[in-house]
Amino acid sequence: MSKFSTTTTNKEYKYTNKLINEKSPYLIKHAHDPVNWYPWCDEAFELAKKQDKLIFLSVGYMACHWCSVMHKECFENPSISKVMNDLFINIKVDREERPDIDKLYMTFLTETTGGGGWPMSIWLTPSLQPISAGTYFAPEPKFGRAAFPELCKKLNEIWKNDRETVIERGNSFIEYLKEDKPKGNLDNALSEETVSKCIEQILKGYDPDDGGFTDAPKFPRCSIFNFLLSASTQEQLKSSKESILEKLFFTLSKMAYGGIYDQIGFGFHRYSVTPDWKIPHFEKMLYDQGQLVPVYLDSYILSKNELFKNISKSTLKYVQNYLTHKDGGFFSAEDADSFNESNEKSEGAFYIWNFEDIKKALENDKEAIEIYSFIYGLVENGNVNPKDDPHNEFIDKNIIMRIKSNQDAANYFKKSTKEIESSLESSRKKLLTYRDTFKPRPPLDDKIIVAWNGLMISAFARAYQIFPDEESYLESAKRATKFIKDNLYNQATKTLIRNFKDSPSLIHAFADDYASLIQGLLDLYQCTFEIEYLEWAIELQEKQDQLFYDSQLPGGYFSTSGDDKSILHRLKEEHDGAENSCQSISVSNLLKLYSVTYNQEYKEKALATLDSCSLYLEKAPIVMPQMMCSMLLCKEKENTLNSINIVINSKEYNQTKNDLKQILKQVNSLFIPNKFITVKDISDQKQVQFFNEKTKNLNLINLKPVYDKPSLSLCNPNGCSISSNNLGQITNILNNNIFF
Repeated sequence: MSKFSTTTTNKEYKYTNKLINEKSPYLIKHAHDPVNWYPWCDEAFELAKKQDKLIFLSVGYMACHWCSVMHKECFENPSISKVMNDLFINIKVDREERPDIDKLYMTFLTETTGGGGWPMSIWLTPSLQPISAGTYFAPEPKFGRAAFPELCKKLNEIWKNDRETVIERGNSFIEYLKEDKPKGNLDNALSEETVSKCIEQILKGYDPDDGGFTDAPKFPRCSIFNFLLSASTQEQLKSSKESILEKLFFTLSKMAYGGIYDQIGFGFHRYSVTPDWKIPHFEKMLYDQGQLVPVYLDSYILSKNELFKNISKSTLKYVQNYLTHKDGGFFSAEDADSFNESNEKSEGAFYIWNFEDIKKALENDKEAIEIYSFIYGLVENGNVNPKDDPHNEFIDKNIIMRIKSNQDAANYFKKSTKEIESSLESSRKKLLTYRDTFKPRPPLDDKIIVAWNGLMISAFARAYQIFPDEESYLESAKRATKFIKDNLYNQATKTLIRNFKDSPSLIHAFADDYASLIQGLLDLYQCTFEIEYLEWAIELQEKQDQLFYDSQLPGGYFSTSGDDKSILHRLKEEHDGAENSCQSISVSNLLKLYSVTYNQEYKEKALATLDSCSLYLEKAPIVMPQMMCSMLLCKEKENTLNSINIVINSKEYNQTKNDLKQILKQVNSLFIPNKFITVKDISDQKQVQFFNEKTKNLNLINLKPVYDKPSLSLCNPNGCSISSNNLGQITNILNNNIFF
């Protein structure tokens, strides 16, 4: 049994460029290219003006497969690099560090080519206006695209000979961005017709054979899943609830059994290139884990399907095992590519198997091999259809994807399902040990991003609410929160830094960092009811409003603060994609803060932000499904918003915590998307003072526990239900408020 080579040496590099001192692992990866790369900086801009050269801007990220391909083919090629260095000032950007740069020029790419993706290749004037755009380019003509060096020469000729035309093109794009956009009607956006339209647009793409709501490539777009879950609680959709959830649960099951999920070491890959979720792009992103876990948790609450519980727990275990900094923050990603048997980098090498390695890993145990192969469809010559392997990456390889149930195997092998389960788990552990021992793990992108950490904090907090015996979930959420506060938060200015790699970067946080962290803090508060988390959320919301809120009509949040003058236009993100937009998250946060404080400003900003996106919600709500979730909470009912503050009043917490746990267990066993839980211990002076000073919620201030025992009330600005500490009564109260 030969171990793959994983040795490294103190290599002397022939080239070193300006990326050598950067924080991003992706940029550092390019620091020894023969390309004379610069980071995004004034030095590069001034040099372009001085030398009268175009700027070539390459945007990518560490875990991106095609970024790695273009790196190897073009940027490590000395002759191509010479062309680039002679003709352009070359700038390399990590899109995860600088989403503002990425979003601005991705808009140009999609507007001019009709598509997008990474690596993103953009040519800019020295004044940073874009003139041409593309994604991956090869050294020779490929995929109907020009050879990269020839394209570089052609664009340089155009710059020299037809400058006015290309400058006008760049100026026109920036002016287009600055134009006032048509505005929708908020009342129309809040209508039942909009909800029905969104459902219709989503279900139109449903795949009845393999689940999912688009054709391949299939992305796990969590905003769609969240909307279907929330919509199932709508009174108007009560009759179609079962059908909606059936399609969603089928999709989640197919994903859980597919190759898109790492069946051995857990965690979701980025997306599937095939309709059956079998062949993924193999990078694992923190934001996918952080957004998918709550989807599976909510689906477990509604369905009681053990698969959804197991996927939630195993995904969290993956993050704890492989994506957690020793001091608590969460790392960004694991790469798609790693070294194969030939000691060459290839996509998915860590996750795919030849049959001989399966047999070695399972110690040639004939029965174990047969059972595992039966359930996961493993065969001697590989289980990937050649038509699904255009680049011949998976010849004679197996992708582990469940195709049979435990019951199927029990029937076939004449065993009990418990015996099958035991055999599978034993085999999984052996395969995991073999993989970790004999296969080089993909490179880790170990930068820590505030926004993605906020999503993961939220996921761990939500999991702890549902599984309160899993203390490690709460510990993970709290340690990550502490890491951010200790390392990426300026106490004096009340501002956040975007990311950390060995030490904090110099990049100020963006709106999505604030919004996602606030979401995480609000969820963490609802686990611990420690007032400092709610206090910090309120403080960060004030700073987010100060830096990013558009006080001009129609409102909403810019993605950037406007301090960086190299960003030619401040965008508002109006699309829920791989990550939910800061707009959608912010509306939800504002409504939660309003439900506990009754501060009218939160409500006004939530409605104004919703209004700023109302045209999309009216015409194409599928563009912003997460905003649609927030929209459901903004529908007026009895002259107040559709959000519920579940207030639990207690006294002498340490003496009554078991009673409180029973109430919380009951509350968290139900799917109530419009709830926010507040616990007030009237004997805790710090809590009492906070609620008296920071809220205008007289319900919260005046309510008292019944007979000094924790007591639950449902409150909105119109008043509260009768307080109760009887679990039967509490169940009835909650069940009567699930549909809204």
